[in-house]
Amino acid sequence: MKESNVKTYINLSLLTALSLAISLIESMIPMPVPIPGAKLGFSNIVIFVSIYIYDYKKSLSVSALKSLLLVLITGQVMSFFYSFVGAIFSTTAMYIGLKKIGDDFSLIGVSELGSFFHNLGQIIVAAVFMSNLKMFYYFPILVFIGIFTGFFVGLSTGFIIEHLKKIGAV
Repeated sequence: MKESNVKTYINLSLLTALSLAISLIESMIPMPVPIPGAKLGFSNIVIFVSIYIYDYKKSLSVSALKSLLLVLITGQVMSFFYSFVGAIFSTTAMYIGLKKIGDDFSLIGVSELGSFFHNLGQIIVAAVFMSNLKMFYYFPILVFIGIFTGFFVGLSTGFIIEHLKKIGAV
């Protein structure tokens, strides 16, 4: 294995571990408004940074592994499906927004796109599991909350990327 491949795998492992640790800490923080399924999304900052640095497959692996490892640690099997599908939708949307559409979106706009599609994935899973399309009535509430969390994730990612550029890591 080449040195650059080893470095890439180590970086992806560290990003996955960081995302997992942030997600675990985040699950201990009570939401100011008790809305089921609503989270602050701090671990998505790490996912977004991985999208900025790496290609789609590598970023998707960080996102999917975080969801898988989270269920193994917490034992919350049902939350895995919501997290996993949301992660796939979100990572895909953010990758397309950042790499394919590019200049049409700011980092905050790309983050908002990811937040929207993460919530969409979660609602689709809920509608399938509960066999009830009325779950989509809940979607606007999640999107509204996602506006604020997506803004924070995009803003934070921007600061991190600027710092990584200053130190020559990107």
